[in-house]
Amino acid sequence: MQLDHIAVLGVTLEDAARHCETALETPMGPGGQHATFATHNRLLGLEDALYLEAIAIDPEAGDPGRPRWFGLDRFAGAARLDKWVVRVDDMDEALAALPEAGRPVALERGDLAWIMAVPDDGMLPWDGLFPALIEWKSEPPAGARLTSSGWALSELVVAHPDAERLEARLAPHLDSPLVRFETDAPGLAARFEKAGQVRWLR
Repeated sequence: MQLDHIAVLGVTLEDAARHCETALETPMGPGGQHATFATHNRLLGLEDALYLEAIAIDPEAGDPGRPRWFGLDRFAGAARLDKWVVRVDDMDEALAALPEAGRPVALERGDLAWIMAVPDDGMLPWDGLFPALIEWKSEPPAGARLTSSGWALSELVVAHPDAERLEARLAPHLDSPLVRFETDAPGLAARFEKAGQVRWLR
């Protein structure tokens, strides 16, 4: 499993995008809609084919008839960095090892195709800090298609009161030196670098 992208959630997409733009002083690019989960997003390309996603419920999409991914049905409060997504080569194999990640859902948008693991209630375990799993079926994956903003993600801190156990659960499968686990209140923090500048997104 390798880090694919990180996601800022908001009550509205405008809130989520503004949170990203304020932290990085860089405008978010366009995104699109996810009809299956009635959400929409905006994206920002990063170095090394990673990307930053701002995502929220799409108020014009109606009821998807299922719990939305990323726990968005229960999301409240200020926009924040709330989810991290890791890429897997084989979703069936990954879910055999990490069944708590959810069930596979096949998705398409334009010429993009992917499989996402989504829990039945939409809520990822470990207070939402268990990584979401994605298998890209289209080549290249989304991150490699985006023009880089010049910002490089240099560290992703995954904080949780039981961080040692979470790290131990993921360690046999996770291959991402950018990810660091820290014993603290649940939350994510991302460190970005660009031309000598450093910014944090939380």
